[in-house]
Amino acid sequence: MIQVAVLGYGTVGSGVVEVIETNKEDIDKKAGEKLNVKYILDLRDFPGDPYENKVVHDYNMIVNDPEVSVICETMGGIKPAYDFTKQALLAGKSVCTSNKELVANHGPELIRIAKENHCNYLFEASVGGGIPIIRPLNYSLTAEKIDAITGILNGTTNYILTKMDENGADFADVLKEAQDNGYAERNPEADVEGYDACRKIAILSSLMKGEHVHYEDIYTEGITKITQADFAYAKKLNHSIKLLALSKDTDDGFFAMVAPFMIPKEHPLYSVKDVFNAVYVHGNMLGDSMYYGRGAGKLPTASAVVSDVVDCARHPGKTIMCFWDVERVTLADISAMHRRFFVRVSADRKDKALSLFENISQVDAGFADEFAFTTDVMTEKEFDEKISALGGSINRIRLES
Repeated sequence: MIQVAVLGYGTVGSGVVEVIETNKEDIDKKAGEKLNVKYILDLRDFPGDPYENKVVHDYNMIVNDPEVSVICETMGGIKPAYDFTKQALLAGKSVCTSNKELVANHGPELIRIAKENHCNYLFEASVGGGIPIIRPLNYSLTAEKIDAITGILNGTTNYILTKMDENGADFADVLKEAQDNGYAERNPEADVEGYDACRKIAILSSLMKGEHVHYEDIYTEGITKITQADFAYAKKLNHSIKLLALSKDTDDGFFAMVAPFMIPKEHPLYSVKDVFNAVYVHGNMLGDSMYYGRGAGKLPTASAVVSDVVDCARHPGKTIMCFWDVERVTLADISAMHRRFFVRVSADRKDKALSLFENISQVDAGFADEFAFTTDVMTEKEFDEKISALGGSINRIRLES
């Protein structure tokens, strides 16, 4: 029997217990052994909960119990999750986590410790909730040279942008609705400023590169400046606006960024709406592949954690290989990236815009006091220089083909 401990009995932790108990027969069959939740670590008590007798408050009971072989870390944050995870791995206990912050910061170190102690540090649930994306990058696509990953990796921002697009609502109103529905935190900064998506693309980029892409090195821009006017222009172009996280391995270097983009109807990510996530991967042999599903939520995320537990049960005493070295990747400056832009300026700057930008296409959405246009392909640096000479813009959004 595989004895499992769950650290944190919040949304995801309680979901892990629910998934194991609800799908017990199928999970045990796939694991090759019965799984049993022996401990649930939390600071709180849960009187009346079906599993209240499993709740403990002392982590030492778990890490020092030789029967426990797999730990599900669903606490979130760095402390004490990092210390607990490291202790578990040093004791030869595998850890399965949904903690993207911990993985993005300490992933390569914890993977190394797991390997040295013949156990596993698995993190399928850290990106994309229930979408299988870590495992495909680690195993299914090992014959590929992955040169590009583009994803919608945050359900909150995708929900907000979808409602702005389809219902004509303003950002502040949709944000409040998202908070009321439980899709956004009371402090939504990590979501709406792009920080959550940044950590996730850092993890995917690290697996793509095999070295450590640190999230602090990634250019990140949120959605707080997106307005209804931007969506009006986007519709004229038959585009929508999405917060994209992307990384590209090019002849000019390895780029990674998070920012709002206008994407056309033909783009595979155009139809990804509400709280759904999707990851679009390009390999040099396979070409394009896409992974789509619920990117957050109690049971989808918990399902991904439990899938890692099953993997650990299938490989007792063995390390499942993960190619993510501690060496830090030097990212290329996004100023060298080539792309087109959508730009809004005040109407009195039209002539100057026409003189600075060549081969532009005007976009008319009925705003008499504005002049809007799309540019030709240029580097980010060239665009910034032209916008500076123009005296700035009302807004600008990158275009993804």
